[in-house]
Amino acid sequence: MEKDMSGHGYGLVSGGWFEPDSSSSITVFQNQAIFRFDPADEDKRKKLCEGILNILEKDAETSCQVACLEALRILSRDKKVLVPVTTKRNMRILMRLAKLDATEDPLERVSEFPVIVEALKCLCNIIFNSAVAQKLSLELNLAAMLCNLLEKCKDQEFVDDIKCFVLRLLFLLSLLHTDIRSQLRQELQGVQVLTQALERSLNVRWTEEYKAAEDHDRPLSLQETDCAIEALKALFNVTLDSWNVHSEKESHQFRYMAAILRHCLLTTGPTEDKTEELHSNAINLLSNVPVSCLDVLISPSSQEETDIKYNGMNMGAIQILLDFMEKRIDKGSSYREGLTPVLSLLTECCRTHRNIRKFIKAQVLPPLRDVSNRPEVGTTVRNKLVRLMTHVDLGVKQIAAEFLFVLCKERVDSLLKYTGYGNAAGLLAARGLLAGGRGDHWYSDDEDTDTEEYKSAKPNINLITGHLEEPMPNPMDEMTEEQKEYEAMKLVNMFDKLSRDELIKPMGVRPDGTMAPLEEAVSQYQTNKQESSDSD
Repeated sequence: MEKDMSGHGYGLVSGGWFEPDSSSSITVFQNQAIFRFDPADEDKRKKLCEGILNILEKDAETSCQVACLEALRILSRDKKVLVPVTTKRNMRILMRLAKLDATEDPLERVSEFPVIVEALKCLCNIIFNSAVAQKLSLELNLAAMLCNLLEKCKDQEFVDDIKCFVLRLLFLLSLLHTDIRSQLRQELQGVQVLTQALERSLNVRWTEEYKAAEDHDRPLSLQETDCAIEALKALFNVTLDSWNVHSEKESHQFRYMAAILRHCLLTTGPTEDKTEELHSNAINLLSNVPVSCLDVLISPSSQEETDIKYNGMNMGAIQILLDFMEKRIDKGSSYREGLTPVLSLLTECCRTHRNIRKFIKAQVLPPLRDVSNRPEVGTTVRNKLVRLMTHVDLGVKQIAAEFLFVLCKERVDSLLKYTGYGNAAGLLAARGLLAGGRGDHWYSDDEDTDTEEYKSAKPNINLITGHLEEPMPNPMDEMTEEQKEYEAMKLVNMFDKLSRDELIKPMGVRPDGTMAPLEEAVSQYQTNKQESSDSD
């Protein structure tokens, strides 16, 4: 099944094709859902493409141009017929119809807008399906023309569709061609152009330098949401590898972007699904913003604001991120694509910004009171995250464990209190912290306080499972010394057999906290002990 990048869905085809006669507009409508084509008619479709482009090269009537472009858009879903289309001549024809030229003429004739939109849709499909077209786009300087058209759309009415497909083309070009991505970033000021397009799509009104007015009562329209999503996707590509900010100008640009993304998170779309898609793309882009610039996600709260506050700061956007994370966990699928971006973002925010970490910890890891259940059992956010620590996907369990570890200020004893040793063992082994201690990052010295309920239950908590267990009778209490020795030797022999058969490999913890074969770990301890006694 082929994919249509012009904004239409998926479908199947059965039956024949259409001829470019007087009833072609009706036939185009009938074939909108075609995505599979009959191989026997491949030559006919190629000739039809050539014929359509010959018509489009002439100054035909608007209705004729629209009908031809609609037919070409459907044909361009078939990669095999794109050979006659992907030439400089034909690309220039489509670019001319899409007003992708160097002229500074404004977009004034509304009657031409349907032609512009359909030409842009054709270019989306052709560039997505043809590597030749992607190379020609660089030669024809298509990215610069698109940025120019985007500027023409500024402050214009009835151009939302044009703007949306310009942004989609910029997304495709920056995704499929690394040279165009570099050109957008370095030569065309793509970050600034796309950020301004996003700002206009979201109707941002500034009250302070990095703070926008919040309008919770007005959701975005479908067109505004689609434009914002396309801008977010294009910006994500252009800002890849942006972790290192070297200048004050770059720092301002990313703070400005982060402030717009904060507004985006506090904005809703026309439907719940569209809102989730909008927020998902905003989170992906926030992952590219240097972590030092993410402090604008929170701001000093005023008396008039009714949003969630913590320590005098407005935490509305952070709460949206937490709610989004929990919703993705509850979906129970596609964790790597859907969950890891927001978990990674929250982890970096918590590692760098103290107020964000303390606010999130209060929600995710509140002071322990009831420890009668295992940490992974229950419906709280903590329970859900602890369950992810033993997920089959290595990337998912690593980022879930890292997030909780950072919330605990990278202190092993604090992490074990909330998760139990069994759930945390993977992270601790990977970090060389099986023997305890803390991570490399520095955090503030404010201490956690245990509740009275936790203090009273602590002596009976099983450190492996992390929950309260009633004292169990010792089965060895009623054994004689001979029986104890017999059971001990039986256990030793069982382990010896498993080890000789290489079903298990006895491991130990090195002095540095990492795992090693038992003989090596013991040898290192003996060496360290001998060196210590020699120095004495």
